[in-house]
Amino acid sequence: MESVNGRAEHWDQAYGQGDTTRSWFQHAAGWSLRMIDRTGIGPADSLIDVGGGSSPLASALLARGYSDITVLDVSRVGIGIAQQRLGVETERVQWLLGDVLTWRPTRRYTVWHDRALFHFITADQDRDAYLQTLERATSPDRAVAILATFAPNGPWQCSGLPVVRYSAAELAAVLGARWKMIDDSHELHTTPGGAAQPFTWAAFRREL
Repeated sequence: MESVNGRAEHWDQAYGQGDTTRSWFQHAAGWSLRMIDRTGIGPADSLIDVGGGSSPLASALLARGYSDITVLDVSRVGIGIAQQRLGVETERVQWLLGDVLTWRPTRRYTVWHDRALFHFITADQDRDAYLQTLERATSPDRAVAILATFAPNGPWQCSGLPVVRYSAAELAAVLGARWKMIDDSHELHTTPGGAAQPFTWAAFRREL
């Protein structure tokens, strides 16, 4: 298992190379917002964006009236990019510098959002750690998890790292019976370099 410091260094370097070098870069968080809308989540709900880094999602949610937004990322550089984009509004977001595999949440959230982090978790023990964090960080009586990963016909690597590709059914199997899939979709993401990357999107509701 790669060390926390090693992962932080890798992603700091990836973000430091600029937007156009990152295949997952997007100008707008359209698919994230679409999946959030489909789950019935609204501005009164709390949301954590794990691996959010420099994602434009927090900005888009603020514009929609959300007031309880948290971003967790292992990269200080990635978070800094998002904070610079938000300017004075950065104070309206809770920023957490940490690794999802070792982070210990101090509260629970209604929405867990993960775009393109989970597919980097390739070892069984790391997947178990991720799922334990997901359980600890989400409300036991009302919670939604939204995940986006490379689809089965997507790339085998990203940012120099191996990935695991998933269908919606495979994501459901990994999350287990406590999470009921309520929606799924497919995205053909266009990278800054013009390549097409198939993504699987799936939304789940936590069962009592």
